[in-house]
Amino acid sequence: MRVPSRITIIRRQLLLVPLGLFCLFSCATTAFAAHPLITDDAGTMGAGKAQLEMNGEYGHDREDGVTSTKTEGAAVLSYGLSETVDLVVGLPYQHLRVKEADTTLTENGISDTAIEVKWRFYEHDDLSLAIKPGLTLPTGNDEKGLGTGKAAYSLFFIASQEMAPWAFHLNLGYIRNENTLDEEKDIWHASIASSLAVTEDLRAVANLGVESNPAKLIGNDPAFFLVGLIYALSEELDLDCGIKYGLTDPETDYTVLAGVTWKF
Repeated sequence: MRVPSRITIIRRQLLLVPLGLFCLFSCATTAFAAHPLITDDAGTMGAGKAQLEMNGEYGHDREDGVTSTKTEGAAVLSYGLSETVDLVVGLPYQHLRVKEADTTLTENGISDTAIEVKWRFYEHDDLSLAIKPGLTLPTGNDEKGLGTGKAAYSLFFIASQEMAPWAFHLNLGYIRNENTLDEEKDIWHASIASSLAVTEDLRAVANLGVESNPAKLIGNDPAFFLVGLIYALSEELDLDCGIKYGLTDPETDYTVLAGVTWKF
């Protein structure tokens, strides 16, 4: 059995840093939305109605000779507790890979579980307002870069304006990023999204957002731009796809997203 040298061990420890940061930048936002959008809308399911989203994504990032990739699958269940209140639970599974020169580090497993409640407290004409408090449970292994290691919480304000065939959405949020990784604990989020009904069954979507950087030693904040499509196969089944681009260095260079939503 070959025993790793001290240099190899140190290099592997150093590779854990971008691995952890890559996970944090990819998962800091806890608000769920109509996939592939990051920005949520103020709509609710309705009493007794539910939907299950099965989403997948592949993210690729390269900086300073280090290549990081993340493959994630997530299940998100939403249930209407009343006409204006939804309960949302999401559980992701991740595969992370960081490579530098001849050293490669991979980790995979369940990440942190998110539980959120959306309350649509105002609706008049085509304007809807909602708030969405959330709790993130440390079900992911923080030593492997799959979670934060501590329970965290968040609160998002959501505004939606319908202007057929357009719809516009605004999210303003705060995340209390409790963690074991010596990262920033106060994270702020701002994003806007729009959708256009191209046909009765097809919607084109776009998304722009920025979030506080959890890394204390990195100055600028991660920002992104996303475009995608949502196609309704039926009243109960939607398919979606999209691509998200990083507008600043801390954000993942690009992420390909795809998913299916079943309403029941």
